[in-house]
Amino acid sequence: MFLDRDKFHASFAADLPAEQAAFMADSQVPWGVDGLGEQISEPAWRTKPSWYLLTTDDKMIPPAAQRAMSERAGSTVVEVPASHSVYVSQPAAVAALVHEAATAVSTR
Repeated sequence: MFLDRDKFHASFAADLPAEQAAFMADSQVPWGVDGLGEQISEPAWRTKPSWYLLTTDDKMIPPAAQRAMSERAGSTVVEVPASHSVYVSQPAAVAALVHEAATAVSTR
């Protein structure tokens, strides 16, 4: 499964320059849809702390859906105005959340 190259920038990487989004679109590798049908016996979020970086400008997963998922998991939530490609557009925000989670877990 691939994202449509012509829609990639607007839907997946709107906060990146067009050239960078085009490169990402051309660099896609297929993701396996087989995993969507797999059963999980015990989701980790039910018994372990979790953190969620909610991207308010995401066109792939609507912010309302992200809020519902993160609330269901009881996650510590940090919101950023970013697209689904937040790991590219705002790596410092991603690193800060990972650091926050790692620090919280290591002090338990």
